[in-house]
Amino acid sequence: MHIHILGICGTFMGSLAILAKQLGHKVTGSDANVYPPMSTQLEEQGIELMQGYAPEHLKPAPDLVVIGNAMSRGNPAVEYVLDAGLAYTSGPQWLADHVLQGRWVLAVAGTHGKTTTSSMLAWLLEDAGMQPGFLIGGVPQNFGISARLGSSDFFVVEADEYDSAFFDKRSKFVHYHARTTILNNLEFDHADIFPDLAAIERQFHHLVRTIANNGLIIYPQAETAIERVLAMGCWTPVQTTHNPNMWHAKLLADDGSHFEVWFGQEKRGTVHWALTGQHNVNNALAAIAAAQHVGVLAEQAAESLGRFKNVKRRMEKVAQIKGITLYDDFAHHPTAIHLTLDGLRKHVGDEQIIAIIEPRSNSMKLGAHREGLAESAALADQVIWYAPDNLGWDLASTVSHATNPTQVLNSLDKIIEQVKLQVKDKCHIVIMSNGGFGGLHGKLAKALEEK
Repeated sequence: MHIHILGICGTFMGSLAILAKQLGHKVTGSDANVYPPMSTQLEEQGIELMQGYAPEHLKPAPDLVVIGNAMSRGNPAVEYVLDAGLAYTSGPQWLADHVLQGRWVLAVAGTHGKTTTSSMLAWLLEDAGMQPGFLIGGVPQNFGISARLGSSDFFVVEADEYDSAFFDKRSKFVHYHARTTILNNLEFDHADIFPDLAAIERQFHHLVRTIANNGLIIYPQAETAIERVLAMGCWTPVQTTHNPNMWHAKLLADDGSHFEVWFGQEKRGTVHWALTGQHNVNNALAAIAAAQHVGVLAEQAAESLGRFKNVKRRMEKVAQIKGITLYDDFAHHPTAIHLTLDGLRKHVGDEQIIAIIEPRSNSMKLGAHREGLAESAALADQVIWYAPDNLGWDLASTVSHATNPTQVLNSLDKIIEQVKLQVKDKCHIVIMSNGGFGGLHGKLAKALEEK
């Protein structure tokens, strides 16, 4: 079968393409924005990529068109699919019908930490010899690929609450029929499709309604939005983290790089790993609980995390130049920005941290997270916000009350010049964006080499 994917370079759709190729299908795809790491991964898999959404990409007609949720009416390829009467479906529906049927699905949902936690969980099963399939919205470095079919009944999926397609406004995760489900946290996000937090909570409850009573839900105790979701009705056993009577951690290092795992009064293991931050300790507890549900002992899981390599673009060290460390990070929500910088600050102590942040997500572009932006980066010694001329709202005014040195610049060249002026020995530069940021990482690394 020939499957053509519209929006193929999105993290979800690109992973879907890999699964379809592994099933033996011919796979092609179109996208308006082709950039690494997904474009590189797809090309390595022998999947043909086409720039833009020309109807000609659909001639001769494929057997099926999988339409990404970034596509809308008016898109020339979408209009051609409808006018020509081509068979089409959404990505989540295709995944449910062709990959997840009959499998034990372990789903990781929540506003933050989905990619990291699902990567951890897939690794815990892999290291235990269970050979899971997975679909993750990033490239986990233990595997070097964002998706695979696997050779067992277990399948780990990053379960996104974003809508499925222009013709299916349900959240993606309701398609997956998960049995083991992590609900990491829940905050307002995706302001382009959800009017408020209550609307997101309703979608999360649709997910809860699909989980069997012989499944398991794992979530952090006292996460009030999730408590409200479960109060709407829950038919599945629950385990909580941050709960002294259930899963909790005892830190052996303030930066979260070394901690003990406890269940009630019983120590279940010790984690000593390369990651930092309380948020990653939280992610680990949830992953350990989920792995135990499918038969991986917590002690073994804790030991396996010592060999876990985080996902690309999650505090990934991309360069080390003359004592300066350059990181690429995906954080694009005030909570994620704060947690990432908090983990780094506890790890590096008083060494200089420069944060460079692009407000690129749809919610950020709409200004939905303006309150709290300045505070989210307060742990950095210097903060540079990127505000292109077409941002649409006054970022400079929004962060004008920052308590640490903060600048708002409108070009990459200006950002690079400012970093060169500010950088000191033993500096940590964190570039935060959920996009390619115009290749800033490489450009800045080259400029620092030449400094």
